[in-house]
Amino acid sequence: MSFPDLLPELGPWISEVRGSLTPNQELAKVSWFRVGGPAQLYFQPADEDDLVFFLKNLPQEIRVTVIGSGSNLLIRDGGIDGVVIRLPSKGFGEIEVFEGTRLRVGAGLPDVKVATAAAQAGIDGLSFYRGIPGAIGGALYMNAGCYGTETNERVVELRGVTRQGEVVTLTNAEMGYKYRKSNGPSGVIFTSAVYEGVPGDKDTILARMREITEKREASQPTRGRTGGSTFKNPEGHSAWKLVDEAGCRGLRIGDAQVSELHTNFLLNLDGASAHDIETLGETVRKRVRETSGISLSWEIRRMGYFSPGKEVREFLDGEVFQGAA
Repeated sequence: MSFPDLLPELGPWISEVRGSLTPNQELAKVSWFRVGGPAQLYFQPADEDDLVFFLKNLPQEIRVTVIGSGSNLLIRDGGIDGVVIRLPSKGFGEIEVFEGTRLRVGAGLPDVKVATAAAQAGIDGLSFYRGIPGAIGGALYMNAGCYGTETNERVVELRGVTRQGEVVTLTNAEMGYKYRKSNGPSGVIFTSAVYEGVPGDKDTILARMREITEKREASQPTRGRTGGSTFKNPEGHSAWKLVDEAGCRGLRIGDAQVSELHTNFLLNLDGASAHDIETLGETVRKRVRETSGISLSWEIRRMGYFSPGKEVREFLDGEVFQGAA
């Protein structure tokens, strides 16, 4: 499947864009699940100024979808229309350590590098990022967290670009953070953020990060094709336990499987489609609701269009949702 080429429709201004523009880019190549259809136009800006210029000139009727490193994401087989923007680490991967316990980091930077940079500077409080796959932009968007700490506890200020190409600065409070969710202004693409930690000992922090790595590798399928934690933990419950109690450990649809190591992870064993993975997820949700009365919510962000005749319904019998999220 492919979309009509957008580039000829955009006018002469597009020649001034310095970043990479690719029509019908296969998004499976940038998704950790290694599934998904194409982006109608895939844009990797050279830097923030390039992003501003692009958005100011892009017609407002063209949809813009932002993806991060693709770690907590399921892109459907029909792909995504409009423009898909991904911020590369080159241009959005800077780290600036301020005097004291603050640092500014680019949204394209992998979470683990932020944890390491903070540790090297003797800044504690950000080591939890060692256990989160993905990049800072996604962490800011979904309030990523693990091992007792969430992004909202450490981020002070966010910088971003609106759909209209305006640079804005947001405070922590303006983001309206909740569990695995933010409620900031719609359409803002985060480009960097300022974090604040607490004083710490470099060697102690690095030792804790090694412990996080060992714990994660022992309990999660870190080397498989996965999207990370699939479902949010309902209040007072652990998603993995509910999935396990529903008899879903190892459950398989096509080449999509519930991990036997950690039941809140779905795996692409080799040749799974996005349809297989989402069908498996909704099958799990259905069984958990039947056994416990609890309706699990997806933590993985799902977006794009289903292939014709390959729609997936909520709990297998509800509504069909599709299109960029």
